[in-house]
Amino acid sequence: MAKRDPFTIDMFQELPPAPVSAPGGLACRAEIAHTMSEALKGHDRYEIAAKMSRLLGRDISKHMLDAYTAESREDHIPPLDTAIAFDLATGSNTLVEFAAKKIGAKLSVGKEALDAKLGQLERIRDEATKQIKQLKKRLED
Repeated sequence: MAKRDPFTIDMFQELPPAPVSAPGGLACRAEIAHTMSEALKGHDRYEIAAKMSRLLGRDISKHMLDAYTAESREDHIPPLDTAIAFDLATGSNTLVEFAAKKIGAKLSVGKEALDAKLGQLERIRDEATKQIKQLKKRLED
């Protein structure tokens, strides 16, 4: 068995939960509001709204952000493009990570994503090496 590199991220250290399948399990408006509210801590809402407006090419006001983050505002759920703009404007992956957990996935970004791809390619290489050895052995027999 190969020695584990202590500097390589273990993407399976925390496994993602099972996808939501219970009836009404995706009625998560209050969770979205809470998640957005937490992500906005330490940020100026006017500044985040301005960044989102630039990214979307349409006006997002502080008032709209307040509505998205109010758990009581059942009628204010951010559309997907707005959620993406929110994550970019806050410099986080808050909403995309939230969505990933709901579908039973884990988000990998940057070095973690490269590490996952490297691991996948190494497994493919190892399997190919194993098959090559088996074929060579059969040819020798």
